[in-house]
Amino acid sequence: MLRPRIIPCLLINKGGLVKTQAFKAPKYLGEPINAVKIFNEKEADELMVLDIGATVNRVEPNYELIAKLAAECRMPFTYGGGINSVNQAQRVISLGVEKVAISAAAVSDPALVSSIAEAIGRQSVVVVLDVRKKSGLLAKGYELCTHNAMTAHKLDPVAFALTLQQAGAGEIVINSVDRDGVMKGYDLELAQQMHLALRVPMTMLGGAGSLEDIGILLGKCGVVGAAAGSLFVFKGKYRAVLINYPTASQKDEIYRSAQFNLNN
Repeated sequence: MLRPRIIPCLLINKGGLVKTQAFKAPKYLGEPINAVKIFNEKEADELMVLDIGATVNRVEPNYELIAKLAAECRMPFTYGGGINSVNQAQRVISLGVEKVAISAAAVSDPALVSSIAEAIGRQSVVVVLDVRKKSGLLAKGYELCTHNAMTAHKLDPVAFALTLQQAGAGEIVINSVDRDGVMKGYDLELAQQMHLALRVPMTMLGGAGSLEDIGILLGKCGVVGAAAGSLFVFKGKYRAVLINYPTASQKDEIYRSAQFNLNN
């Protein structure tokens, strides 16, 4: 039986661990390798690392840093940021990364998803879709954006996610721009829309402020990935930097609250 995954998501910029709110004003938190060591000790289900500066600044992935992170990581590891070719994806995988994540490149050229999937296997291809609510008093629904939410696209997120699924994406990550760093809960409306449409594994990112928020997401959507950044790097109302992750008993309680049968 497939089980939900609880996934820390680390943002890096210029080699350092950072955190943002609504994709803006990255705050430096420390060295990412130290966070990986702690998540190893806490036996995290998976780890996702996204370089938020690579695509915007048109630079290649930081292969030296990726190699160091992959060598340290003792859990399935997804890396994204700056990947816009098959060769880059293959090189990242060769460093010991289990899955590569692409975002802006997939939006501009869905065929690239097919090419990368053919080269490294569909199970290793993740597409991250940055989604936000449309602005304006009369606006309804959601829109896709890229380049740290600086560029909007006239694409329906659900329909485009289906296009990427057909193209060969093995997993879709829905990253809520509006909820990024706010820690007031996932966008459950968006999560349910995507989960009902998709047949490949889906992960929600953006908004988790408590373990209860994860339980609510799983209760609404079932077996999905629940990713979080701020929840796992901050502690308390003053947002002190403290790497944390739920214990085995806390995870069991999350699953019980979502009405999962842990014996299956």
